[in-house]
Amino acid sequence: MMGSRRPPAVPLPPLLLRITAGLLLVLLLGLGPLAGPAAAAPGLCVGPVCGDTISRSALHHWQLRLRLSDGRGQQERVVVDCRDGRLSPLVGPVERGYAAAVARRVCRLAGEGQGA
Repeated sequence: MMGSRRPPAVPLPPLLLRITAGLLLVLLLGLGPLAGPAAAAPGLCVGPVCGDTISRSALHHWQLRLRLSDGRGQQERVVVDCRDGRLSPLVGPVERGYAAAVARRVCRLAGEGQGA
């Protein structure tokens, strides 16, 4: 069986190996930010407004503190009175309709809603 022998493999020139390795490295490093760690979820969102960093007041169990942020990058900290859903401060950079909806949902999930 003389015809079954394969011809010897031709080695790639060292320059071609370096170019291939360099392109592969650039490709992997270039896609690194796309395959990086996942970003954390923004919290509880209603429309363009999201609430996170939610904590209960140490003095009054019906008051919750949370940080609100919107799609325009504006942020503020508010206190929610879950007995009546009132936000403090009443006016701020984040749109109050969506902020009130986030506050109602947070109170409901914390078990401090008006019916609780």
